[in-house]
Amino acid sequence: MKALLICEYREGKLLDSTYELLAFADRLGADKAMVLIGNEAAAPGFDGKVYLADAGKCGEYNPDLHKQIVLEAVARENPDYIVFVHSSYGWDLAPRVAAALRAGQISEIVGIVDGKFEVTCCNAKMRRSVVPKTARAVLTIQAGAFSLAGEPHGTPQLEQLSLAEAASGVEFVGYEAAEKKDVDLAKAEVIVSAGRGVGKKDNVAVIAALAKALGGELGASRPVVDAGWVEHSHQVGTTGQSVSPKLYVACGISGAIQHLAGMKKSDFVVAINKDKDAPIGEVADVLVVADVMQFVPALTAKCAR
Repeated sequence: MKALLICEYREGKLLDSTYELLAFADRLGADKAMVLIGNEAAAPGFDGKVYLADAGKCGEYNPDLHKQIVLEAVARENPDYIVFVHSSYGWDLAPRVAAALRAGQISEIVGIVDGKFEVTCCNAKMRRSVVPKTARAVLTIQAGAFSLAGEPHGTPQLEQLSLAEAASGVEFVGYEAAEKKDVDLAKAEVIVSAGRGVGKKDNVAVIAALAKALGGELGASRPVVDAGWVEHSHQVGTTGQSVSPKLYVACGISGAIQHLAGMKKSDFVVAINKDKDAPIGEVADVLVVADVMQFVPALTAKCAR
């Protein structure tokens, strides 16, 4: 079994998500090769073949040219799987590659069980196992679902890729900065986040009071933001902000993989949830099994002394 892993490169740098692709391939037990559309200085720490194409010639993103580069690498490697991160890059490029290869696609994989791919369903409340019907398949993996056991290392064997005809109707001109948020959670050392388990909008103030008592910022899970209880600028997760505080307190958050991906770099995680089997408990350093609306006010009172 062989996997061709498509690196992500942005503003002159290799993205860390590249190493999640390697972790996924290791879990799969597959031989690995990679494709990097960037520059040699950004090549990943990996003891294997890396097909390198010059981003200076084809842009950091150009769907026409990048698809052709990936297809050229596929022709050389003949992989069973072509794997992308489930990011804006992967969302756009993976289906183009799948269509060109007439291959099946499985999106947003969060696990591998008995050789089958796990994907979420029912708003990430459940998981289902799927397998492709085609001999070759294109896959995207959920950010944060797979991690290397140690630091990445290795010396790649670079093989240059170039297109004889590099014409495209698309021109990459750069990135547009996102709107400035009213709170920058990425810089916060303490974050206290409210989840659906707080019950109602009025109860968010209780979580905010704990954040204030700890000298931190208020965060939130996607369901809380979608319900209109908290502004989107406070959302933590793949569709919100990625954070790395010294302390992360998850209040009434079950622990969907999309949320965990946004806070996995936290130094110390405290989870408060009445369900002792909630997925958040698997990543928490301390799991408090209690009613959030009873425990948090008592904790806030202690911290305020």
